[in-house]
Amino acid sequence: MYRISCCIYSINSLIQPNYGSYSLSLQLNKLFMKPKLSLVIGILCISFSPIFVKLAASPAITSGFYRIFIAWLFLLPYCIIKGKLKTTPRALIITIIGGMVFGADIAMWNISLLKISATVSTLLANLAPVWVGLMSYLFFKKRSGRMFWAGTIIAIVGMVILVGYQNVLHLQFNEGILYAIAASMLYAGYLMITKGVLKHIDTFTFMFYNMLGAAVLLMTIALLLNDALLGFDTATWGYFLGMGVLCQLIGWLTINHSLRYLESTRIAIALLGQTVVAGFLAIGLLGEVLHVKEIIGSVVVLVGIGLSFLRDKGLTEVGP
Repeated sequence: MYRISCCIYSINSLIQPNYGSYSLSLQLNKLFMKPKLSLVIGILCISFSPIFVKLAASPAITSGFYRIFIAWLFLLPYCIIKGKLKTTPRALIITIIGGMVFGADIAMWNISLLKISATVSTLLANLAPVWVGLMSYLFFKKRSGRMFWAGTIIAIVGMVILVGYQNVLHLQFNEGILYAIAASMLYAGYLMITKGVLKHIDTFTFMFYNMLGAAVLLMTIALLLNDALLGFDTATWGYFLGMGVLCQLIGWLTINHSLRYLESTRIAIALLGQTVVAGFLAIGLLGEVLHVKEIIGSVVVLVGIGLSFLRDKGLTEVGP
């Protein structure tokens, strides 16, 4: 999916087994001859996502809906022309359910972004690899390497620093932080749900129905909460367009392209740079200021997440 370093796991599984997107990869190769350049472009694109959410004068759920819906609209003609809509009933159901979980993840993350700084929210929302590793161990008894567990412990220490150890002891948490952590857990659940189906469905077919499920869920939530879906100013519609085209579509197409040529683990670690870029953008465009505690906690969490991607000698993978 679609978001930041945590989605490296699903994307790697998604693009390896099938080659339905090979022609698009060739087209991207003409535009971005060097995979490393393509990766840099993708990181820059997705870094604007939290900024657009904060700048848009709209409810959090509405922003999430248009991010997914606009990207889906741009994907629709290609899927129809290329005949990418056919799949098995089982794959369809799992893909749509996964999309709904992803939609819930986007909802939680966007709500968090409106309550705390873009940097901290984005950082905590990227804890999914840690939760995936823990879920794999607890539910499937899948062995994880020492580097993963070291990274997990460091990431948790970083979270405690961000939240404040006194708040942890007294179970007093900022709502924005709770929403961001909930988003990371939902995304981890999404990865677990869609892992198997990604081996048996075309890339674009998966993206089409996955985003459809997410968009329907987000629109339903927005209607139930009476959140506005229309009547926004020109600037807000521009931010919606930026989320859908720049962040959701172009951002992850270029990252997918780089995954065909570069080692997935290195890309996963490189994608952590999105948090740093988003942080600088938030300082420059939103005037956000990070306190010393938040800076230290953010660095510790980044180190922990980075370590969780590294492989121990003799292990084929870490975590999931």
